[in-house]
Amino acid sequence: MQSIMMNWQQLISNKRLGQEHKHPERHDDRTEFKRDYDRLIFSAPFRRLQNKTQVFPLPGSIFVHNRLTHSLEVSSVGMSLGNDVAKILIGRHPELKDTLFAEIGQIVATACLAHDMGNPPFGHSGEKAIQTYFSEGPGRDLQREVSHQFWDDITHFEGNANAFRLLTHQFKGRRAGGFVMTYSMLASIVKYPFSSSIAGKKGKFGFFDEEKDIYQRVADELGIICLSKPGEPLRYVRHPLVYLVEAADDICYEIMDIEDAHKLKILTYEETARLMLSFFDQTHQDSILQRIIDEGLTDDNEKVVYMRACVIGKLESECVQVFVNHEEEILNGTLKGSLIDSISETPHEAYQQCAALSVERIYKSRPVLDVELSGYKIMETLMTHFIEAARHPDRFYSKQLISRVSSQYDIDSPNLETRLMAVIDYISGMTDVYALDVYQKICGIALPIV
Repeated sequence: MQSIMMNWQQLISNKRLGQEHKHPERHDDRTEFKRDYDRLIFSAPFRRLQNKTQVFPLPGSIFVHNRLTHSLEVSSVGMSLGNDVAKILIGRHPELKDTLFAEIGQIVATACLAHDMGNPPFGHSGEKAIQTYFSEGPGRDLQREVSHQFWDDITHFEGNANAFRLLTHQFKGRRAGGFVMTYSMLASIVKYPFSSSIAGKKGKFGFFDEEKDIYQRVADELGIICLSKPGEPLRYVRHPLVYLVEAADDICYEIMDIEDAHKLKILTYEETARLMLSFFDQTHQDSILQRIIDEGLTDDNEKVVYMRACVIGKLESECVQVFVNHEEEILNGTLKGSLIDSISETPHEAYQQCAALSVERIYKSRPVLDVELSGYKIMETLMTHFIEAARHPDRFYSKQLISRVSSQYDIDSPNLETRLMAVIDYISGMTDVYALDVYQKICGIALPIV
């Protein structure tokens, strides 16, 4: 049991990274956390999510989720989670009334928008291609040329850590503090608040070594409990709002993948309806089916949409209850697992059934596997060409490739690690379509049409 407990009023801060001692003039009534939200939703990296795969191939005649639609839905659920938690806890702690705590719904919604912004093209397959280029591929011999910490970072390359970098790193032409977001919002996206050197078998971590001082500054300002001793790799407990961001993501990806699988006829209507209804006891199942009749819904897709909405509402209320029931453990950093892990038995069993079926029938389906295989090869090829160019920048072909890299990335740096990271920044920021286009051109498969 932790001997100290985090404090809500310190945890929720509208201090901005890069503007700690600045009070810019305001011309409207938006809160600082609403400014975060608007800043993200109008940004180019957020827009690029529309051309990044969520699970299924990007749409043909049937529209399924991409990273953008997924992030918007997660943000909507995150807003509900935060608002409902705020209402209950303000009733429990009257001193939180009329403080920034009332705005946690907006903070969580914004963090949800950002949670996938660091993901490379082709999802987890793209992540693996970057990692294995260094751990298994041509980049293995770079280990003796870079620092131990940098090697840990690139061989465990992680979309979550990359999102924190994207929001906080001072790329060329950008203000100090990156997107200049509030401290509480930044802390809320760090799902794994520790260094890559202690990432373990799952390979998850929260920030690259280059951004560790930024995370430490944010965490210390907010009073997040530090678990590491001097000289040890940096490790903190989670900011409490991370649990709500994680829950919103868990709810949306699992349930929306089931809906998409039904649209694509990977799952039958009967299978889908059985999964959706299994989140409820018999009385509530009967009620949902009766409401579908009363609403006059006859199209199977519309019936699934209605049931899906009921399931999301159920899981949202369950996660709110888990959060407020475990408030003390969350504030002292001892809660284990996610909020979904602790929901009541019936919806928990149903969620696990959905997860098992998703692995077997969706994530191993031919369309998904084909995207993963193609995506891996595209990413592997891009990494091979551009990393080689960064290693040998004076070669003719290297100069040609380097000239393609956006000027915001420091690929001309005299430092090898900086150049390597510039390549990773460039490639991980690509959309699926752009990655395919660059792959085809550098491989001579397609020529530009003038």
